[in-house]
Amino acid sequence: MQSPLLALLLAASTQTASEAVVEERDEATSASAAATDAQANAGADFAVTSDKTDSDEKSDPGHPEAKLYDASIDASAAVDAALARAAISKANVLIVLGANWCHDSRAFAGWSETDKIGGLIKERFELVFVNVGMPQTGDGHNQHIARRFGFDKQEGTPLVIMTSYDGIVLNPDTAQSWRNTASRSEDEIYEELAMMATTEIARE
Repeated sequence: MQSPLLALLLAASTQTASEAVVEERDEATSASAAATDAQANAGADFAVTSDKTDSDEKSDPGHPEAKLYDASIDASAAVDAALARAAISKANVLIVLGANWCHDSRAFAGWSETDKIGGLIKERFELVFVNVGMPQTGDGHNQHIARRFGFDKQEGTPLVIMTSYDGIVLNPDTAQSWRNTASRSEDEIYEELAMMATTEIARE
């Protein structure tokens, strides 16, 4: 027959062992949960990164863009300088009235810096960019440039006016049509500019 003291010691020993097993099991469970959380978080981070990449790809405009519309320049002086260069080179002049907020304006500017379209422009035109702000909402700048060449109202951006080297407008019917530049293909833009480059006025 066990003594009361021995029974008490055995009970205490059994309880301590049980608590140790429970504690060990709890630690294993916590470690497993932590590993699961870490894996879930890693997956979440990957998902966020993937979403960001997908978003970046969706925001790709599919055409080159550039912000070349400088509001600080003297627009009249810039146009006069382009005409002066054209008088020497006997090239036509492209006066692009747009704004950096406008994706069609940025598209025209971007194409003007590519090898194909930019090369054609450099070879066959004198080019000048004029910042016009937001003429559609009445907050326009440099609208005197459009009026100078016979355009009383700018319907959209960019307005691309082509003149002869002596300042005669050669595309009065199509100057406003460039407000869809971002929707045009490289070949479409190239073909129209190539045709414009050969346009001249009859001179005596």
